[in-house]
Amino acid sequence: MKPPLSSSSSSSYVLRKPRFSPYLFTLLAFIVFVAILYGEDFMCILGQLDTNPARPISTTKKNREKLPFAIGKTPEGCDQFSGRWVRDQSNRPLYEESECPYIQPQLTCQEHGRPQKDYQYWRWQPHGCDLPRFNATLMLETLRGKRMMFVGDSLNRGQYVSMVCLLHRLIPEDSKSMETFGSLTVFTMKDYNATIEFYWAPFLLESNSDDAVVHRISDRIVRKGSINKHGRHWKGVDILVFNTYLWWMTGLKMKILKGSFDDEEKEIVEIPTEDAYRMAMRSMLRWVKLNMDRKKTRVFFTSMSPSHGKSIDWGGEPGLNCYNETTLIEDPNYWGSDCRKSVMQVIGEVFSRSKFPITFLNITQLSSYRKDAHTSIYKKQWSPLTPEQLANPHTYADCVHWCLPGLQDTWNELLFAKLFYP
Repeated sequence: MKPPLSSSSSSSYVLRKPRFSPYLFTLLAFIVFVAILYGEDFMCILGQLDTNPARPISTTKKNREKLPFAIGKTPEGCDQFSGRWVRDQSNRPLYEESECPYIQPQLTCQEHGRPQKDYQYWRWQPHGCDLPRFNATLMLETLRGKRMMFVGDSLNRGQYVSMVCLLHRLIPEDSKSMETFGSLTVFTMKDYNATIEFYWAPFLLESNSDDAVVHRISDRIVRKGSINKHGRHWKGVDILVFNTYLWWMTGLKMKILKGSFDDEEKEIVEIPTEDAYRMAMRSMLRWVKLNMDRKKTRVFFTSMSPSHGKSIDWGGEPGLNCYNETTLIEDPNYWGSDCRKSVMQVIGEVFSRSKFPITFLNITQLSSYRKDAHTSIYKKQWSPLTPEQLANPHTYADCVHWCLPGLQDTWNELLFAKLFYP
């Protein structure tokens, strides 16, 4: 037992007491309480900061919670989005163009006269690790009784069609179908009581470009706070894959509608594109938080798809583009002028604050090397070509979309990897 304090020691204690005043003690107790209560969120944000604008964060919290559908995990230190393309004629392509009747005529390059198939034989090889092989049986069994949906623009539709082509051969002919209902296209797998769907919403928010067929509008306008206009069609989905980028690239500013498109007098303001894009990302994340169940559902976001409209970007002749390009870009640091790093920074900034785990599919850099993989002139032309165009094919080459089979099958291999092995 300790002896009682002497008067001198008691006096000394009184002199030191102000250093531990009740106010300081209360403050320290509050800080400890907040750290315990919210420390996980703080660490999440701090751990996801990334100063490289070309490599935004993924808010998949792989070390702290088991994500739905996961059956394993990616090896520690394996960045599946950093690697190189290797030629693989033994295992590529993953299907034949002629075998998949669901590919739109805008993407059937062989049918439209492309003279070579080299673009089909490349496989993505991450540095220091491997991508798990796409297992169509596992994917179908996982989708049993569920809905998978791709939401965005025509590039996301290409990824959607690629997924359908990767799976449809295992489904009997009389138990599968594809139908379109306005902005929604549904591939039904009756034996699995499952669907894979695509929903056209190039800005995710409501816009004047929402018609799934007639949407080539140069003066694009996006309505603020309108995510629910499209979001009501996404409810009940188990696996959701978003994309939006290309349609925002109309210049340095974007027109934003503050009221309704039905208003007689419309209030429209112009704001920097990055601010408009940030608005859309925040709206998307709010919708996800309110409508998706983190214990049962998964949300993915596919990064910007590069185009190859300026050959000078990779050291080619001025005035040319992806037309007649059959080789890959070998510079590992290549970054085309069409990909705005400021937009990637917005994604990193906004996603780092999300409390719902969003898995980021960073396909931008690996796709940038593939100037050979675009549809170019080998697609259905919706308007008759002029003599001037026919004389200069590069003037009507499509350097935005991708041939199928091809690059977008790799996007789905990465989606498969992150779905099952996050």
